[in-house]
Formats: sequence, structure tokens, C-alpha cells
Amino acid sequence: MGVSPGFQFVTASYVIRINNQSAITLNELRAGLDQASDASIFYHTFQSLGRHHFLTEGFSNEFAQWTLAGLNRPQLAESLGGLDVRDYLSLAELRADLSRIVAEYCDAHPREAAISGFEPFHFCECEEVTAPLGAPARTLAEFREGLEQLSHSSLYYHFLVSRLRLQLRTNDFSHWLTEGMGRADLARRIERIDIYTNTLDTARDQMVRIVRLGEQS
Repeated sequence: MGVSPGFQFVTASYVIRINNQSAITLNELRAGLDQASDASIFYHTFQSLGRHHFLTEGFSNEFAQWTLAGLNRPQLAESLGGLDVRDYLSLAELRADLSRIVAEYCDAHPREAAISGFEPFHFCECEEVTAPLGAPARTLAEFREGLEQLSHSSLYYHFLVSRLRLQLRTNDFSHWLTEGMGRADLARRIERIDIYTNTLDTARDQMVRIVRLGEQS
């Protein structure tokens, strides 16, 4: 089965950049959500999943996390944290829902919306630096072997950060399995791995099992 040009595993590192934008009240967060770059919205939602995958309490969505820890607004935090990023096909849709939830709360609680939090929320982005890891994988066996050795940073790059690069449609692994290998069945199974209830390690283990079964069929 042809697989040209193969799957290129990469290693990735990230340099965080703090934007010239912050919020200390809900009103300021409301304005900030409208003004923030797409990269910043992505950083505080999709990318934060990778940074906070080990959390047993709180939220991986950093807007929700700050609303709880910085403002002590658990009801609003629950609403923001309840957004499932897998449901979105564009950052514009995600931004709209984040903004709507905060705006509705501010309108319903104008006094609370003007109260300063314990600490400011800083809008951030990150710059990505990548380098290839060896030769491309051209078979399912080589792909599985690459997955087995993959570091957290590489898995984070291919499974989470790739969604912005692929316009949120899927992840690098599923994209290649579908387009390069004609194995949409494996791609769908990998896409269904729950990024909220798994750690990066358990997500990788599931991928390895899925691909190993694929080698036998």
C-alpha cells in the first residue's frame, strides 16, 4: 500500500509571548476576548489542554481557570470550562461562545463584572520551533514504532496543536492515516480519543494499540 511521502514526526518547543493585553475585571476580560488574536484564543483553550493534562481539579481552559482562581466566580467558570473544544470547527465559533458566556454574566451581574480580581489575566501566544525526528514513517509498522518513542512535546504538537494548522478539522495522525494510508477507520478511532480524560501517555498508548490492530487487518 503506497504511503508517499510518509509521516514526518517532529520535535517541537514553544516560546511563550505575553501580549500587551491583560484583564483584571470581567468587563476587561469581555473586551479582551473580542480583541485577542486567534493565536491567543487557541493558546488558552486548545494548547492549554497539553499543559494541564495532569490536572485533577480545576479547568484546562485558562479563561475558566482564571475566572475561578482569580475572581472566585465558580458559576461562570463552570460555564466557560464546560465548552468542549472538540465541538468547534473554527476559532471564530469558539471565541463567539466564550464572549457570549462572559457578556451574559456581565450583563446579569454588573457589579461583580467591575470588581478587580486577585491577579490579572495575561493574554499570551506562543511561537513554535520544530525539527524533524529521523526519516518519515512509510508503513503502519514504522508509524507505530514512531508513536511508541514519541515524547510529550511531539505528541502535543501532532495531536493538539495541529488542529489550528489543519483548521481544527483533525490531528496530524488522523490526517495522514486518511490521506496517506487510506485508513480512515484508524483515523476515526484516533480522533475519538478523549483529550480531556486521558493523559498524554494514555492517549499515546491508545494510539499505539489502534495502529497495531490496524497492522493486522
